[in-house]
Amino acid sequence: MLVTIALDHPHEHYTNLDVIQGRVFLRVPNPTNVSSIIVKLEGESKTRLLAPIHPSRPDKQRPVLEVHKVLYKTQVVWPANMTQDDLLTNNKTGFTMNAGNFEYPFQFKIPLNTSCHAQQATAPISNISFANTLPEFARTPTHHLKSTLPPSLTGFPGEAEIRYYVKVTVNRPSLFKENPRAIAYFTLLPIEPPRPEKQDGEAYARRQHQFLEQAPSAAAGKKPGLFDRMSSSTSVPTSPTSTSPPPRITLDGRLPNPAILTANQDLPLRVLMKNMSTRTKNVYLQMLQIELIGYTKVRAHEVARTESNSWILCSFSNMNIPLGSPTDALETEVPINPEYWSGKPIPNTVPPTFQTCNLSRFYELEVRVGVGYGSYKQGEDQLVVLPLRLPVKVYSGIAPPKALLEAALVGDEGTTANLGVPSPAQRPHAPTAPSHPGPSTTPNTTMPQSDSFEAPPPTYEEAVGQDLPPINGYRGTYQPPPVPEGAPRFSDEKRR
Repeated sequence: MLVTIALDHPHEHYTNLDVIQGRVFLRVPNPTNVSSIIVKLEGESKTRLLAPIHPSRPDKQRPVLEVHKVLYKTQVVWPANMTQDDLLTNNKTGFTMNAGNFEYPFQFKIPLNTSCHAQQATAPISNISFANTLPEFARTPTHHLKSTLPPSLTGFPGEAEIRYYVKVTVNRPSLFKENPRAIAYFTLLPIEPPRPEKQDGEAYARRQHQFLEQAPSAAAGKKPGLFDRMSSSTSVPTSPTSTSPPPRITLDGRLPNPAILTANQDLPLRVLMKNMSTRTKNVYLQMLQIELIGYTKVRAHEVARTESNSWILCSFSNMNIPLGSPTDALETEVPINPEYWSGKPIPNTVPPTFQTCNLSRFYELEVRVGVGYGSYKQGEDQLVVLPLRLPVKVYSGIAPPKALLEAALVGDEGTTANLGVPSPAQRPHAPTAPSHPGPSTTPNTTMPQSDSFEAPPPTYEEAVGQDLPPINGYRGTYQPPPVPEGAPRFSDEKRR
């Protein structure tokens, strides 16, 4: 018996409210007994971290695994018009299926929010195994966070991943015969939260620097001679500028507030230099680098770790571009030409900001500006590199439909849920950028743990969203990076 599954791919990636459909193809060489053919739509958020070394066993570290079934839907495609509960109660011997080739269509509608809080009893996880190691068991999670479905996530082999797939299982009544299975993976990019109608000023990062009025000479490290000392001791300041304060500037990096970046689109960034004192020479833009830094908070029960990676959006050096003029008035703002970063959108490998039960993602935008004073020659330019960091959110660019936004507003009058964004009481903690971007592994004691929890009822916008058509608008592109060849991976786990 051979079973395969094929998805219809109207889009490069799917999003909330999309209908995902396809067909199951079954080849039966001989008549056989089959209990049922069930198609499942699943989404999993998996994490695996090593617990701190125990003093009594310093040579062994225990792996800690946490798995959340953020999406779980089933459909019985054979026998027709039967639910999974009916099969469990009424069918124990199976049905005879004749030899031949069979085809069964299916379809699911992707919901708005995660459902792991409601699926723990119906979709238990038996075990997870890793390549070249013994099976490792995942404890039942005790903490759930209802939020918008997170995006597909890769890039942390054997440590963290979020994946979505459609799986078909041909169930046989005999315990001694394997149940044939087939899996088809797909990429999910969720819709973005509602954006504010009006911008509230600008979010900014600012750095200040003071230059020397007299640039150091190329022979600054040379010991002064006799004539140098005589000339310096007998010199009398005659220029009025010699008593003026050293030139001082500020650099600003500005984004619309709230600071939101959109995947596949350009940065709405402004970089400004301001004169804070008089100067007699030019200020030169020597280098410019813009980098998007992503922080991934990985949690596996009591263990937490923060990983970071980055994307260079633009990088220039040896620019020698004058900024403004020495005759500019005080506090004159001189913008750096935005053409340096225009046409360089956020890469399509960047997942949007999200927070789910055991994984979260947040970002910082770092703008490094190198400026010199008095000269553009190396060694005489007083070059200084000023970093500007702004916390930002990355949105997918897939706007929720207007009817869904109206439903969220109506539902928000009596509830705190809003398009899957957790309320302050539901949030375990607000992610903040660490003081140092390096990875660290520490026990996590801030998460409230509970052995029992009650699934919250569906929000108003969830109920309305099931009746809305798929989103017909801009979708952009999203391509999570592939897992490197030979890297450790999560293997497919067995379920009942």
